[in-house]
Amino acid sequence: MITDWGFPDFDDHEGVHLFSDRESGLSAIIAIHSSKLGPAAGGVRFWHYADHRAAITDALRLSRGMSYKNAMANLPLGGGKGVILANQPGATVTTAQLEAFGRAVESLGGRYVTAEDVGMSEERMKVVATQTRHVSGLPVAEGGAGGDPGPITARGVYLGVKAAAKRGLGVDSMAGVRVAVQGVGSVGGGLARLLAKDGAKLVLADVNAERAKALAAELGAEAVDAADILTRDTDLFSPNALGAILTEASIPAIKARVVAGGANNQLATRADGARLHDRGILYAPDYVINAGGIINVGLEYLGQGNMAEVQGRVDKIPERLIEVWDESDRTGDPESEVADRIAQRLIGRG
Repeated sequence: MITDWGFPDFDDHEGVHLFSDRESGLSAIIAIHSSKLGPAAGGVRFWHYADHRAAITDALRLSRGMSYKNAMANLPLGGGKGVILANQPGATVTTAQLEAFGRAVESLGGRYVTAEDVGMSEERMKVVATQTRHVSGLPVAEGGAGGDPGPITARGVYLGVKAAAKRGLGVDSMAGVRVAVQGVGSVGGGLARLLAKDGAKLVLADVNAERAKALAAELGAEAVDAADILTRDTDLFSPNALGAILTEASIPAIKARVVAGGANNQLATRADGARLHDRGILYAPDYVINAGGIINVGLEYLGQGNMAEVQGRVDKIPERLIEVWDESDRTGDPESEVADRIAQRLIGRG
């Protein structure tokens, strides 16, 4: 029996769908990890990959993370992810490609619900929505659930960072806490602004160096080269860019005592969670702390509640992190493994 199809991250996915549209030039992947709890929900990203294998691996890892994220957020949704492949760095996705992707989503008959992710926007999702109704994260009326998930994700990460600082550093206030923020886009930038209001001492970095410098000037923070942010002498490291930055090579160089941020798939491998734990670094599992966005667009798609309901659910993110940390303390297991175990039980794979 084939168990992984040559992809180590093939975790009994229900389906991995490859799409191409010659007329528009679309190449896309939709991975459905689990629909145990409901339709597989997860955003679509537009990104350039070194090769198709790297793109499939990213879709597999991200869709599994969405299964776990939705389960831990107590949403009646499964986990899936879409990837639209850019043919070169800096490319722009076209209207025709967005329409073709919408048709690809529609062909799955509601098994996958898409939303905004890296390289996408509300305007682009509106184009996708002309071809399928299985889209969330669209503009909504004031007070309604939905819309741009970035600010809600940032708020959830902020609450998780404060909980992690209290747990790992023993502080009740972020005033004076040294925080390194990697990635200052919608989520990382929103997080930095909230932490600056609390008086945290911020070090910022982004692959777009000018964006980091501008935000640093706005907040009275320090901007550093993206290659240096992880090794800065800070109390808390907050990754909010792309994933797989916590590796066998990078973890020994981390000086912070806490890692808590909004990036997906921060651990390059499962073993890296154990490496953090062995070093005594408190880790906030990414799919627990960054669930604010999917709570927002998930409730929009399901037609359940309003922004007050979204905020109430986001406020519970620290409680879920504490549940993970408490079990980690009891068992001695890494936080990442504990979170996976809880999520697997929730989707019937434990």
